[in-house]
Amino acid sequence: MENALLLNSGLYAWFILPVLIFIARVADVSMGTVRVIFVARGLKYIAPIVGFFEILIWLMAIGQIMMNLSNPACYIAYAGGFAMGNFVGICIAEKLSLGVVHIRVVTKRDASELVKRLTAADYGVTSVAGHGTAGEVKVVFTIVPRREVESVVELIKQFNPKAFYSIEEVGFVEKGIFPAKRAGNFFGMSRVFRPFRKGK
Repeated sequence: MENALLLNSGLYAWFILPVLIFIARVADVSMGTVRVIFVARGLKYIAPIVGFFEILIWLMAIGQIMMNLSNPACYIAYAGGFAMGNFVGICIAEKLSLGVVHIRVVTKRDASELVKRLTAADYGVTSVAGHGTAGEVKVVFTIVPRREVESVVELIKQFNPKAFYSIEEVGFVEKGIFPAKRAGNFFGMSRVFRPFRKGK
């Protein structure tokens, strides 16, 4: 009886229900962001599981909207949850830091100092001579765990604040040299998801 009264009360309609819809939207949009990352990383088994719960939560949220079409608070909560879900999803993606990236540096300076700094930091490095529109250049390549990008970019800027560099996704990598003292978390996460990766 008390539950029925609560469901029919103004408090439920204008506060509790919108809050529940907001939370549901934050959850399903965040899961959608993570699912896209899993798809991009080739985790073809875990991505559908996340997608299942994502759409299930969305259906419950939209179902409540359809049952309360005259309640503008539900609309606001739905839209607000979507906006917040994007923010939360991006934060989760940054925390996960799954995968590795390829960093390419092009500089007119002698790159030996940069190579020494990267090597001293336990990064694997390849450097070659090249020719650009401005003349002879040095091209430095390194593949690092995503969570190490800021550290590598800082080394690049210390070497040459005006150096051109690009960062690209790497779908798959094997062997190589990585900073063991810091890459443990990344490779631990990789081992967790390895059974779910797309076969190569």
